[in-house]
Formats: sequence, C-alpha cells, structure tokens
Amino acid sequence: MPGYILTGAPGSGKTAILRHLEIDGYPVVEEAATDVIALHQALGRPEPWREPGFADRVLDLQRERRRRAAANAGEVVFHDRSPVCTLALCRYLGLAAPPALLAEIEGMTANRHYERTVFFVRHQGFVEATAARRITFEESLVFEQIHELTYREAGFDLADVPAGPLATRVAVIFDRLRRQRNSAHARPHQCPCASDECR
Repeated sequence: MPGYILTGAPGSGKTAILRHLEIDGYPVVEEAATDVIALHQALGRPEPWREPGFADRVLDLQRERRRRAAANAGEVVFHDRSPVCTLALCRYLGLAAPPALLAEIEGMTANRHYERTVFFVRHQGFVEATAARRITFEESLVFEQIHELTYREAGFDLADVPAGPLATRVAVIFDRLRRQRNSAHARPHQCPCASDECR
C-alpha cells in the first residue's frame, strides 16, 4: 500500500495532523525518535540524543514499525517521519551518520518503501517545549532547512503543508492525494512487452 511520510520541524503541528488522519481511519506509523527519547529519559538519561548509538536505536524502531505497517490492510498509510529524518537529525547535531542508516535510506528509495511525495509540514511561527523537544523557534528553523535539504538530496518531492487551522492542513493532504490518484488513473496502461496484443 502507498506509504506517505509526514515530516517537518519540531513543533510544526505534525502530530496533530497525524491524529486527525488516524481518527479518519488511516493507519499511522508513530515517530520512533520521540519514543526512544522518552524511554531513555524514563531510565534516567536526560539527553539520550547525545549518546553513542542513538541513531541506531531510532533506526531499529523505525524498521520494526515499517514492517508492522506493511501488514496493515488499507489503501494508504501515513508515517510519522522516516530514516531520512534521522539522517537530518544527525546532521543537525553534528554527528556522523551510522553506516546502517545510510544503507537503510539507499534501500528505502531503491525499493520504494515510501511514496516519492513527502508531506512537509511547515512551522507555525512558534515552538512549545516538551521533555523531548528542547529547541528554540530559531533553532527549529535551521532544523527545518536541514530536513528539507536532506529529503531533496534523497530524491523525494516535497508537498508543502502550510501553517493554518488543523482542518485546512488535513484538507491540503487529502487534496494532494486525490490529485495524485486522478493523475495515476488518467495515464494509459503501458505494458513493457509493447506487443500488438497489449496495445
């Protein structure tokens, strides 16, 4: 089934959009990094993103959740971030990307684990701090630019979800999906054998 990534800067309102999509009946794959951070903070490590192996732990959880999502029945599934986000986080923190992460990104693009269109949720002009989100608004703008560049370098097309009311942002996503579906249906089927029987 088509897997669409939602990404953006911390505090952009991405999670609220995903909750709306989930309530509308769409399968949602939760973000891995936030849950890895929450677990390790509960274990007494306040800044796990600075520890060796953090990106690998996030990647392992992302892989497991993607495998589970592949078993879901349905037409569309939405992913809260992807390994490309983990690479953007490494770049933002000035960390070397683990080889396993780079291999995962190469494989996910070659094997079409996700749709090429990525919904990029733009910032809303502020950031609310949480235990896992210790970033200023100014820092989030830098993070947003790194995310955008990293996704484009990986070969994805970004569909902007601009700031606005939640219902309007969800409608932007549904409109893009509808246009893509209509475009796909409008293209004539072309069989690679190119025989007269298939024309």
